[in-house]
Formats: sequence, C-alpha cells, structure tokens
Amino acid sequence: MKAAAIIPAAGLGTRMGRGASEASKRKQFLSIGGAPVFVHTIRRFTAAASISEILIAVRESDQEDVAALLAEETFSKPVRLAPGGQNRQESVKNCLALVGDDVEVVAVHDAVRPFVTIALIDQVVEQARRDGAVILGVPAVDTVKRVDQRIVHATLPRETIMLAQTPQAFRTDLLRQAYAAADRDGFTGTDEASLVEHLGQDVHVMMGSPRNIKITRPSDLQLAQFYLENPEDEA
Repeated sequence: MKAAAIIPAAGLGTRMGRGASEASKRKQFLSIGGAPVFVHTIRRFTAAASISEILIAVRESDQEDVAALLAEETFSKPVRLAPGGQNRQESVKNCLALVGDDVEVVAVHDAVRPFVTIALIDQVVEQARRDGAVILGVPAVDTVKRVDQRIVHATLPRETIMLAQTPQAFRTDLLRQAYAAADRDGFTGTDEASLVEHLGQDVHVMMGSPRNIKITRPSDLQLAQFYLENPEDEA
C-alpha cells in the first residue's frame, strides 16, 4: 500500500504578529532547534514507514528558498513542491493533483505541527485504508459555549466535543470525490474532513496527542522548544 503525505505550507500565519524579530516570519518558516518548523514536520513523515512520498505546497515566491532548504536535508523519501493556493483547500487540491493513481491513502498534515509521532502517522494511515476517512482528535477539557455576538446561546456537552488535529487521512479516491463535490457546490471547508462530511461520508476519529500542537502564536515557540529538548518516547 502506498500512501502520500500532503503538507500545505502556503499560509500567511498572521497570528504570529509582525514585529521586527524572528516572529515577523510566517510560522512555518520560524526556526526551532536550528531548522524551520516545516522541516521538522517533514522529517517526521519521511521517518514513517507508511509514507511513500511527501508533497508540500508553498507560495510561488517561496519556492526557491524552500527548495534550497530541502536540498540541505538528506530525506530518505521523495519530497516534491507544489504551488500554494489562496487558501488551504486550494493548496491541498494542487498537491492532490500530483498524487499518482497507485497511491491508496493520502494523509494531510499542518506544516506547523512538528511533534506528531511517527506511530500516530502510521496508525492513522492504516485506519484510513480500512475506514476511508480518519482524523486525529483530543477531547475538550474546558467547558464549551456556543456564542453569537458575545452572547452565550448554549453550553455544549464536553463528551461530544473533539478538537481536531492532523494528520487527517483518507482513501485517495474518497478525497478526490470530496474535492470534486466541493468544487461543484462552491463549498469551502475549514479542513479536509469537512469536505468529506459535506459529501455525506463518515469521518472516524482516532485519539491524538496533547503534544501534537499547532504552532500559531509566539508563546507556542517556547513550548515547541521544550518539546524539542524533551522528546516523547515513541517506543
């Protein structure tokens, strides 16, 4: 079974702020442990036995710089660049167009989640092969409110709430169907699972990890550095 990883890395990362320091860079290009965040992420996927190749979507203006950074690495698997789109959905679609027909499963992962474990990557790919569509998620620990114009309209039962993570893995044919339906209906989702949900197909949830953080704010960098210096035991 062949599986490909798609890593959209064309976002602007505006929540990082725009100071004159390192934080003025887009989050995927911030450095931790001497390498950009997205490079740490790619290293995880090249180390996963289930993944055959990686496609990373970047903006046209970043293609040359990213290619140079990738050339400094000694990846054991092919890593290909794809054109970034105006949003995540378009970037993933551009990568999906480059996935071969012999690839059975596609795993989509945030470029700024560099601490996903290799075991979780392999497990979510295997479950997607069986079930069609699988995401990682962690239970909500805080009370969740549904709010409109800063007025609480409902308190949602926490036991029904999962906070989605990536990778989100899908059988390739199913994800292509979901993108075709989204194009036809003019539907824009917040993640790949929402496109499959729009198609009317079940999306399964596998337990993720609290360490599988998404680096979106300057304060996340301190936690990322801690995780880098104190790696999780994957044995």
